[in-house]
Amino acid sequence: MSITQLKAFHIVAQSGGFSQAARDMAISQSTLSTHVRELEAISGVNLLERKARGVSLSPQGERLFEITARLFQAENEAKALLRGEVDAAGGHLRVAADGPILPLPILSRLKAERPQLTFSLSVDNSARVVEQIIDYRADVAITARAPDDPRLYGIKFLSMRIGLCVSVSHPFAQRDGVFMAELEGISFVMRERGSRTREIFEKNLADHGISIQRVVEISSREGVREAIANGVGCGVVADLEFGHDARLCFVPLRDASELIDEYAICLAERRHLPLVRSFIELSARV
Repeated sequence: MSITQLKAFHIVAQSGGFSQAARDMAISQSTLSTHVRELEAISGVNLLERKARGVSLSPQGERLFEITARLFQAENEAKALLRGEVDAAGGHLRVAADGPILPLPILSRLKAERPQLTFSLSVDNSARVVEQIIDYRADVAITARAPDDPRLYGIKFLSMRIGLCVSVSHPFAQRDGVFMAELEGISFVMRERGSRTREIFEKNLADHGISIQRVVEISSREGVREAIANGVGCGVVADLEFGHDARLCFVPLRDASELIDEYAICLAERRHLPLVRSFIELSARV
């Protein structure tokens, strides 16, 4: 097998399909497909499950992708070193986060220190953010998941209180605070499992013996906010992540004692890379 074939497989796996992978590699889709088929033929292993829209990884493909992620990350680091990017004012940082509000001030400060810095920001729930770090798909992350995996390194840099997110027409919108007992039987719009905000809210509900009526479960923050703005139900949000939306109000939960801790994390083996180290250190100061 060749590096070219492994690279073709890796980009297809990372992109989720041949079309996007071919654009990323600037080669024809047929050439890319040939490389992957040759790799499968040489190894005698089916690596990809072809579908009408995109591909998924077979169990063997998932294990190979873990290896190629490390392989090509090391290649990128070697290129950066040889180009002098480690000590220059640039570089590229892949960031994953469970929301955009907390990482952006850190990235803004980092870019001020490194004017040529570029970065990508992927937003997902806390569980999948951690997966991106472990799978080498992100360099650093901001997440509410404590880095309890020995492969991870991280620091806690702040704690947030949870409150209600309601439409401006909701009766709670005129209040300066609500108690947990007042939520009994209230309709809610909730994030999917894997959301740390949801987990902390449910812990507070359990502590107070409160049952709510869950109406809608939506996977994205944007979807949750739109549903709340349209009067579908109340939502839950951390105080520092509420943002600005004239249609919505933040109402503190006065007796919600469980907090959301936020961590800046990376792979332990990569914590000393200059860009990674700078991001982690800045998170404690911004």
